[in-house]
Amino acid sequence: MDEVVLITTDDLPAAGALRNAFERAELDVELLTPGETAADAVGDPVLVVVTGGAREAAESGRLRSLNGAGIPALGLFRPEESPGTGCRTLGYADCFTKPADIDEVVLVGRRMISLQRLRQITGIVGETEAIEEALERVVQIAGVGSTVLIQGESGTGKELVARGIHALSSRRHRPFIAVNVAALPETLLESELFGHEKGAFTGASSLRKGFFELADSGTIFLDELGEMPAATQTKLLRVLETREFRRVGGEETIRVNVRVLAATNRSLRQEVVEGNFRRDLYHRLNVLRIDMPPLRERKEDIPLLVERFVREVSEEHGRPFPGIDQAAMRILVEYEWPGNVRELRNLVESMVVLSPGRPIRPEDIPPEVRHPGGSRSLLPVHVPRPKPPESRPEEGRPAPELEFVFRTLVELKMDVEDLRKEFEAYRGEDEQSYLAVPAFPGVPADEEEAEEVTPRARGEVVYRPGMTMEEMEKRAIEAALHEVAGNRRRAAEMLGIGERTLYRKIKEYELTE
Repeated sequence: MDEVVLITTDDLPAAGALRNAFERAELDVELLTPGETAADAVGDPVLVVVTGGAREAAESGRLRSLNGAGIPALGLFRPEESPGTGCRTLGYADCFTKPADIDEVVLVGRRMISLQRLRQITGIVGETEAIEEALERVVQIAGVGSTVLIQGESGTGKELVARGIHALSSRRHRPFIAVNVAALPETLLESELFGHEKGAFTGASSLRKGFFELADSGTIFLDELGEMPAATQTKLLRVLETREFRRVGGEETIRVNVRVLAATNRSLRQEVVEGNFRRDLYHRLNVLRIDMPPLRERKEDIPLLVERFVREVSEEHGRPFPGIDQAAMRILVEYEWPGNVRELRNLVESMVVLSPGRPIRPEDIPPEVRHPGGSRSLLPVHVPRPKPPESRPEEGRPAPELEFVFRTLVELKMDVEDLRKEFEAYRGEDEQSYLAVPAFPGVPADEEEAEEVTPRARGEVVYRPGMTMEEMEKRAIEAALHEVAGNRRRAAEMLGIGERTLYRKIKEYELTE
């Protein structure tokens, strides 16, 4: 069944303009008269746009009949009835004040459709700002081929996010290979990743392709990357830089076209400082990054997650579940959940299977969950990995803590020296004493300023005394748009902001693309 966007005809001119705009965006549209609902639509509704009477539709219950089955809805409000921050309370995914910018409505609508697809693909549940920000980030970066680093505690859904990125990308019909680095012995890790030739080592009775070769033209997901040994880190860095490798024991160079997604529950930045992870590999992996929030930072999502898991487990085991009373639900919401979503699902499964035949009460919940104060010690805390016995300091050598402090001070001194040299270079080249902030290479300065800017400053956003932050921001956006020939999505990625935010800034500064 074809996907369709439903637009109400309460405001007929707005409905007509929106229909034309959505159709230009290659989306099928169906208009709904005031008496029709989503059930009357021909096709599979993926978005509802209420063009008039948006507040009345929400308060009368008509909105629920329009966007049943979790279909996101956008509302167009008159200026005097604009809900402001209460948009979601009324049941709308986003709200606009008339006269609304049609292009912006379509932009937001397409983003909502992509988010809905992502939720269906991954099964990620949540409406809090933290999880929606992560999901919007997935939608934003799925279409490019850059390496992505996914960071988050165990059980936050890092692999689900990786599968979502692959499913929304142009590689979705090609292989997706997930590799748990921590689960592979160090002696076999290189062979598993890059393959081996027959006779390369004892037991290698035949040629074997590695995960990178199997994932050619697709995506490889390296989970628990922080556990990778130093020797393999070096080989991985070369693959990321050259897209080629050799099998263990082989002489032939193999080229692959693979998108690499990496995940870790450690802070790789901290691992770099402690000397456990290569700095150059960290920067090569950290091209795009998604941080998955722990469950304790999005507690409002817990009731939704419980409802979802109860439905899934009940269907899986064929057991009815009488529900959870309010007091027990409050306990679940207040608990810190050190194991995150994975721990919550396991608890829900045990409650469904061991249900006493009545709604779950506080006394039915395990003691460690009923007493949140006792669970604080279970929160994940970063503990440096112990060094192997043979690498521990000998008698007379400084303790590891002092070595760490000394190494940090040396790195800080080097950074300060580099900054000092760069500052002196700028000061020596610019006798007029203005600061040039690098932006996007190849973008010339404004014509009237071109003669005043030194060769080093060309292609840079230049700060001059008296300029405001708004003027600097406008210059940066102009430079980004020029660099990518007006492509808003790529410009937003370069600037590190959302596409919708960039769109608003373009309107605000009256920029041409």
